[in-house]
Amino acid sequence: MPSSEAEKLSETEKETEDARLRALQEAAGYTFKDKKLLIQALSHSSYANEHKAEGAHDNERLEFLGDSVLEVCSSDFLYRKYPELPEGDLTKFRASIVCEPTLALCAREIGLPQYLLLGKGEEHTGGRRRNSIVSDALEALIGAIYLDGGFVPAKVFIDRFIMSDAEHKKLFVDSKTILQEVVQRKPCSELSYELTGEEGPDHDKHFSVAVQIDGVKYGEGTGSTKKAAEQEAAYRSLLELKKQGVEVG
Repeated sequence: MPSSEAEKLSETEKETEDARLRALQEAAGYTFKDKKLLIQALSHSSYANEHKAEGAHDNERLEFLGDSVLEVCSSDFLYRKYPELPEGDLTKFRASIVCEPTLALCAREIGLPQYLLLGKGEEHTGGRRRNSIVSDALEALIGAIYLDGGFVPAKVFIDRFIMSDAEHKKLFVDSKTILQEVVQRKPCSELSYELTGEEGPDHDKHFSVAVQIDGVKYGEGTGSTKKAAEQEAAYRSLLELKKQGVEVG
């Protein structure tokens, strides 16, 4: 390929990458002064290993930092928001919000998975849909915001995208159990999970599930396993029931 064409291709790739980073920053509500921190936050170890020659660094150190910032900010939020709750209840509440599945849910709500930088093998085996990778990246993003802008913007991000709607999100981890208990309050009611879609090869399956209560469809969910899809569908169903005035949780 002539050098001029290669240069044009390189410029196009750079413009595409810049546009992607701008889109993520808009979704996250924060603009980085040091874009290298943002790129590192998005870089899984599999990607960093494949791009060592280019000086790539994985997001594991940022994840470590972000986890600590998240713990402080979530504790502060809950302490101020729920002055009546004792220490034990605050601890359980925080654990339900900052656990891997809930953080992955929060990350997907801002579209974070599509921006992750994964190695070819991890991409091929569905890493972009894996809760562990997605939740770690969210914590790395928090760490990157903290380093780039300080404590205040990191707390603003956490309060907006993780602690917002905390009463609902604490239902997520135990959503299937809670939904079962809600349905059982009404004698003879039936709860079922319907598999509505299944796609992808065996190593990268993606499932869609819908909840039906007495034959009426409520929430729908997706996931890399049927269990994960059912969990999200149960959570969406609980939110719908709350809208209808049903007491849950």
